[in-house]
Amino acid sequence: MNLIVRWTKAFGLFWWDFLVGDTPELFVGMLVVVGIAFVTHNHRALAVTLVPLSAICVLLASTVRGRKRS
Repeated sequence: MNLIVRWTKAFGLFWWDFLVGDTPELFVGMLVVVGIAFVTHNHRALAVTLVPLSAICVLLASTVRGRKRS
């Protein structure tokens, strides 16, 4: 039983480190962009404008936050 718990914990930590890593704001931003894409999937013109704009905003916000840290 102890082996299963250790493997499950290691599996969860791997995915946390892989998806979130050092920048949780990028992970949250990616979830927002995917959510916008999901909500606007029936309105192609709206999706074509909102999804790239939201991705650019997330990347710019992350860049500004990264520059403030250093």
